[in-house]
Amino acid sequence: MNDHASGPLEILPVILSGGSGTRLWPMSRALYPKQFVQGLSGQPEALLSATLARVAASDFLAPIVVCNNAHRFLVREQAAQVGATLDAIVLEPLARNTAPAIAVAALMAAERNPKAVLVVLPSDHMIEDADAFRDAVRQAAKSAAAGHIVLFGIQPTGPHTGYGYIKKGGKVEDGRSDGFEVESFMEKPDLETAERYVKDGAYLWNSGIFVFAARSFLAELALHAPEVLQAAREALGKASKDLGFLRLDAEAFAKAPSISVDYAVMEKTDKAVVFPLATSWSDLGSWASLWDAAPRDADGNFVHGDALVEDTTGCYIRSEKALVSTIGVKDLVIVETQDAVLVADKSRSQDVATIVERLKASGRTEHEHHVRSHRPWGFYETLSVGPRFQVKLLHVVPGGVLSLQMHHHRSEHWVVVKGTARVTVDGRETLVRENESVYIVATQWHRLENPGKVPLELIEVQIGTYLGEDDIIRSEDIYNRSPDETK
Repeated sequence: MNDHASGPLEILPVILSGGSGTRLWPMSRALYPKQFVQGLSGQPEALLSATLARVAASDFLAPIVVCNNAHRFLVREQAAQVGATLDAIVLEPLARNTAPAIAVAALMAAERNPKAVLVVLPSDHMIEDADAFRDAVRQAAKSAAAGHIVLFGIQPTGPHTGYGYIKKGGKVEDGRSDGFEVESFMEKPDLETAERYVKDGAYLWNSGIFVFAARSFLAELALHAPEVLQAAREALGKASKDLGFLRLDAEAFAKAPSISVDYAVMEKTDKAVVFPLATSWSDLGSWASLWDAAPRDADGNFVHGDALVEDTTGCYIRSEKALVSTIGVKDLVIVETQDAVLVADKSRSQDVATIVERLKASGRTEHEHHVRSHRPWGFYETLSVGPRFQVKLLHVVPGGVLSLQMHHHRSEHWVVVKGTARVTVDGRETLVRENESVYIVATQWHRLENPGKVPLELIEVQIGTYLGEDDIIRSEDIYNRSPDETK
């Protein structure tokens, strides 16, 4: 396959943003996972923002982002914050691992431009040198144009047991490639096996970043996982547009097996080649990997937020609200949020997911959302909860509009503390300014808007027999949200 040989290659980034990051609880939660959290690795930007910046180049096309339906407004907001133009935000109706998501993106690319070369990358990795990464993608694209399916491997810096490994074969001799044949793939090993891999020198970490021509990948998918391709094609063919998002057909997408691209294609194809990536990389999949990637003080501590440390070494300490103090401890992860605190041995940070599973099993909600819950109109933050009352801070962005709604079981008192609100109650519209308030009786239809150019903030006091978020009856919602999205 060499029809890419003439003319510049068009590189289409495809960013996979469907993960939930359970091993980084309590900062990462189902409705606000790690790719949207700022400053996790000591850098100011969120991981998705950094990924969007990493693929911003004149010879790269506007990216396609594939994400969970519940995260669609978060993706759009982060793209707007960094000034990134997106080709599409594709919504997965349910999780089906990486192969079906990549299949959809490849089908989209092949339909629009059969000569496009895709670089597929997760939204939540850290790559230190963006220029080196882009140069590596350009080089890999030449190999992809020759029909190879390229994946990036990382030279191990130690015997890591949380990564899969790739064993390099012989050098690819095609006049275009700096890659190696893939001799075999290895699952995440135990420590003894990982030490042997590192000592051998022929093994690389599997980064999960791929470069291929759309038609090459689709041909291999048809050969090795036709059921994935068929489901992706049907889900895309029946997709609908919703406020600028591309919503895949749920029934068709559900027919796809839940399978990774490694199992579906990479471990079966004879076209796989691996390129060593010459820059530091981490998937930031645990608190230990975050500590390893973050800047540390002379005692080996990473400290974020309000903390006092005494005789403390090798720790990852993060405080969101409260003062965290430590004395005489080492190699711990200590993470404080408004509603949860994690204290773990750093060597056990891979096991945080078991805490998340226990939270789910017990019916608690701390695995799902923070005290601050993000909405397309802004966010609300719970300030106080009592037997028959609840106090919240509502932050509404300029132009933000809450749904026209009614509650059966609670009344609400709104006090504006910043900006100006346009409030509609039973059809009557009024402007409510700073230090003014409005009272809404249960069963009254009401709506809140921010007509101004600065954020609107108000204190909401709820009083009633039931204060759950599912006590909302909607008549209109400009964001087309389902009732489940507001619980």
